[in-house]
Amino acid sequence: MKLSKLTQCMLLATAAGLSACKSTSTESAAAQAITNPPVLQGTNEPFSAEAIYFIMTDRFVDGDPTNNYETQGGEHPTWELRLDGPDGQYANVGYMGGDLQGVVDNIDFIKAMGFTAVWLTPVVDNPNQAFTGSEQITYGGQFKDGGKTGYHGYWATNFYKADEHLVSDSLSVKDYTSAMHDAGLKTVFDIVANHGSPSFTMPVDQPGFGEIYDASGKLVADHGNLHPTELDPSNPLQAFFHPFPDLVELSNLDESNADVQDYLINSYLYWIEQGADAFRIDTIRHVPHSFWRVMSDRIREQHPGFYMFGESFQYDANFIAQHTLPKNGNISVLDFPMQKAMVSVFGTEAKGFEALGDALYLTHGPYHNPYDLTTFYDNHDMPRMNATDHGFIDAHNWLFTSRGIPVVYMGSETGFMRGTAEHSGNRNYYGQDKVDSAPDHDIYKALVPIAHVRQKTPALQRGLQYMLELEGDRAAFYRVVQDEDAAQTALVLLNKGDAPANFAITSVMQQGEWTEQISNQSVTVDGNPLTSTVAAHGVQVWVRNGEVSNPVLLDALLDQMNNQ
Repeated sequence: MKLSKLTQCMLLATAAGLSACKSTSTESAAAQAITNPPVLQGTNEPFSAEAIYFIMTDRFVDGDPTNNYETQGGEHPTWELRLDGPDGQYANVGYMGGDLQGVVDNIDFIKAMGFTAVWLTPVVDNPNQAFTGSEQITYGGQFKDGGKTGYHGYWATNFYKADEHLVSDSLSVKDYTSAMHDAGLKTVFDIVANHGSPSFTMPVDQPGFGEIYDASGKLVADHGNLHPTELDPSNPLQAFFHPFPDLVELSNLDESNADVQDYLINSYLYWIEQGADAFRIDTIRHVPHSFWRVMSDRIREQHPGFYMFGESFQYDANFIAQHTLPKNGNISVLDFPMQKAMVSVFGTEAKGFEALGDALYLTHGPYHNPYDLTTFYDNHDMPRMNATDHGFIDAHNWLFTSRGIPVVYMGSETGFMRGTAEHSGNRNYYGQDKVDSAPDHDIYKALVPIAHVRQKTPALQRGLQYMLELEGDRAAFYRVVQDEDAAQTALVLLNKGDAPANFAITSVMQQGEWTEQISNQSVTVDGNPLTSTVAAHGVQVWVRNGEVSNPVLLDALLDQMNNQ
């Protein structure tokens, strides 16, 4: 990694004193800051303490077979619609039985891995038939909805009603969130504003498709199987929609319509009443910023500080960062630029750590706050990361120590269906047997300790990230927090190579006792480097508790925070 002029000065100052970079007055200011410690933190967002396990509910675990509705759909069945590919490969576009009971039954599994929050695909009601319009989906196909069902939850017909495949007689959505909260887990609900269900091109209009119902079950919108350009805006049932298409055949909701705004925003408030702790927003870039500002203001008026992050599926940081600005609603986003970089480093391309540098944006970046981003390496809408077990292990070691809120897609703890896209196996059923055998997997075994280290280490959750090394198979950086709740420096050492790596950290090193959080080994630093050997594909997190004592480091951190 190329060092900035400031960092070069800091390294010189380690040996020569602050005068190598700063004036005497600055030296005095830094010394005074140590006497009167300033606040140092990357973020004060409470949700930064969480680590998120992402579940596609229908594909996780069938906890209640009585809600499978295997005969639903009649001529257009919805159960187990298999897509066969070459060499025995397959995908499925029907319901497969996963439900809220399956999640609750595996609370201990989720917590044991070190996750503290669960994001579910939408819980809302979807059509009860397979879609007959569009082009027929086949194994490996894209952007075709023919023959598919709403198993994924993103084809809402009623934004206020839970889908019957997910809830049980003894487990409502409210019961689900209560069970999660009782176990100390946060709940992330997936919401949509851009679209409802597929709404045109059907040979014969199908019930549910293109229809939207309110909380009382009253029909409030109906696309009528018409192409968007044929809609009549004077017809109240068609005024909910834009008169132009957006995503395939999905109904394009008119967010500028006051009735649509109220319908959507009140539905989001309803799910918060049912226990949602945060929102993931689907297809956020397909809806204007003006709507999200209105929505976020109304949500946070009743629920101050409510955390939300959006899916703006673009790799341009300047583009997706617009959602994070206060004028646009101050909604965080999934970090797609970092996702792309992570796949290049930890996947089969196996680039060096330096390929992650440009996506960090620790200073002078476009985001309102880069530490509030949700970070991930794959999800349900893209190919799962194609990596070796070591690649997944290395990815988790970075994900749980670097800036951002980590998100891991279900099954990644075992490398499930690695390298497969949406209709090539990405969303295949996981199941209780795979959950039960996961603790025996090497990826799982390596994930658990680093996830738990993050869970107990405030510096890894909200601390500033100060880079020391980022090149080849090696990375080293500090995470530093100093506020009313914690004063802590974490030194992170990462090795993604196949051989042990020796580290000797001298740069802006602080004296005192440092304890490695996985091995519990302690060393005392008193003018000497902190030296350690990190195992192949390993991670170490050395923690020093107490306020920052090195004036050069303190000055650098203050400068970095001021330019964030």
